[in-house]
Amino acid sequence: METTTLGRGGPVVSRAGLGLMGMSGIYGEADDQESLATIRAAVDAGITLLDTGDFYGMGHNELLLRDALRRGIPRDSVFIQVKFGGQRDPSGAFIGHDASPAGAKNSLAYTLTRLGTDYVDLYQPARLDPRVPIEETVEAIAEMVQAGYVRHIGLSEMGADTIRRAHAVHPIAALQIEYSLMSRGIEAQILPVLRELGISVTAYGILSRGLLNRETARLAEGDPRARFPRFQGGNLERNLDLLNALEKIAEQRGVSTAQLAIAWVAAQGEDIIPLIGTKRRDRLAEAIAALDLRLTADELAAIEAAVPAGQVAGTRYEAAQMGALDSER
Repeated sequence: METTTLGRGGPVVSRAGLGLMGMSGIYGEADDQESLATIRAAVDAGITLLDTGDFYGMGHNELLLRDALRRGIPRDSVFIQVKFGGQRDPSGAFIGHDASPAGAKNSLAYTLTRLGTDYVDLYQPARLDPRVPIEETVEAIAEMVQAGYVRHIGLSEMGADTIRRAHAVHPIAALQIEYSLMSRGIEAQILPVLRELGISVTAYGILSRGLLNRETARLAEGDPRARFPRFQGGNLERNLDLLNALEKIAEQRGVSTAQLAIAWVAAQGEDIIPLIGTKRRDRLAEAIAALDLRLTADELAAIEAAVPAGQVAGTRYEAAQMGALDSER
């Protein structure tokens, strides 16, 4: 596994990370034992960056990671980044975001207890709290850096202006944001600012929640992804049509469309770190193999022409969630 630095002069991490969200029932049921085996397999393959959130399964995800650490993964061998601030009710419904200074510190205290560790490597608000200036949120986390509970500060789904304001308070190591062949919104304004400031990207949704693989794009009854506009009605059919040309390129390379899509994200720069979101070892192995693909300039151009950004049908979240994304304003 190749490595890269997170941010300008920042910590060394693996060239790809493992996203644990799906291990806590976000996209259907998951098996804890298979999830634990997947985390172990990722670490054995050289993945050091592990991505979790305190609201994934209302703490389940962090407890799962704690169990993985207790099963023989040395704490100092992995880089754990945690999102906080997502508020949920007992039914699991999202009811808002709390990135207030008190909320950040309170959430961190519970996270450290659930993880069974005395620090997290990177701490980041999951969304911009419209009630709280980003400067106040970052200053509160910076106090936790000084106290030794946090090593680095990140952001998630923030826009260019917010990133500048946050970085002026304390260096930001990484922005976590959706980035894939079907979600390229960061390229116009956000990515240039990140590169100017020396901030990395930890890219989630690199397969557009399975939409870039015909096998996983057609959802079973009750699949939670059905709420996303890109999977609904005519949008799904239009988006599946985009896979035709991509499948031909993948066939020529002898790989799957999913592997081609992952390789494309990885090829966008050393500062772009794909997060492999999976709860199964077989999917993990397929994704890791994609990191070895070296795409030529002609192949990259052909891939982008196969899935033109402007031709993707539907937004990446439903209206209410899109409205909560500072990155989309």
